[in-house]
Amino acid sequence: MALFRIILRCLYGLEKIWSFVIFKLRGSLSQKIDVLHQSDNFLVINKGHDIVINSNDPLVAESLHSILSKLYPSLVNPKLRHYFHFVHRLDFVTSGVLCLALNKKAASAAALCFENRSAKKYYMALVRGHVSGEIIDIKAAIGECSSEKNGNHKMCVEDDAECLAPRTAFTRLLVLERGLFAAYPASKVLLRPVTGRRHQIRVHCHYLGHTIVGDYTYSCGRDVNPDRTFLHALRLILPNAVEPLDIRTGDPFQNIDKTHGWIPVEKINDLQTAFTKIENDISLNL
Repeated sequence: MALFRIILRCLYGLEKIWSFVIFKLRGSLSQKIDVLHQSDNFLVINKGHDIVINSNDPLVAESLHSILSKLYPSLVNPKLRHYFHFVHRLDFVTSGVLCLALNKKAASAAALCFENRSAKKYYMALVRGHVSGEIIDIKAAIGECSSEKNGNHKMCVEDDAECLAPRTAFTRLLVLERGLFAAYPASKVLLRPVTGRRHQIRVHCHYLGHTIVGDYTYSCGRDVNPDRTFLHALRLILPNAVEPLDIRTGDPFQNIDKTHGWIPVEKINDLQTAFTKIENDISLNL
């Protein structure tokens, strides 16, 4: 009996230690994501920047799908290669709204929204320089850059001699504020990609002559001082038949360090009215 009690105490001790480990693990992982909406159909999160969504590369120590599988083991679908139905994707450097479907019906309904372009995605970015004008339609076809095909998959516009198989791309940009970033001219903008090409917003901002602050790739390796690329998926509208969604985050750049970061000087558009303004006649410009 004495041995039995010792075994029970050891098991109880191990259970307490494991519970503590899980508690600490969940705490550290949850700092990288924030749940914005959860239902039987969808999980919508605020993804942190510099996190890959999924990867088969053994050298990638951490991915979003591995983080979510540890935080929400009950939502894991073992039949899927990466455990979850990712309705859409965000670049490694991009933070913001990301939607996961939790069943086949929801996944199909969400996919249909992207196929028929009824889904609407809005991004916020800080870009280099003061953007002239208020609303700009950027229409430049995008394809793979031949010199980067086996590297970081950098994209380029059709005017570039290295552009391979360019596809039509359309982004609308609306200026929210003009100001300074680390004492240099910069603008805060709202972006509405109508098409969905790889790196579309980053390529189109660079093409416009206003590369996103901190975008190492599209600044040709020159923009190295900021601790992140200042591109954020601000809002997602999915008018699907299973469960219509309209999810947004707050302004992620509002309270960043004003000593070495963003200082607004001139307000051009209020965010509340900007969503309506950026949609005006946008379908006529496809």
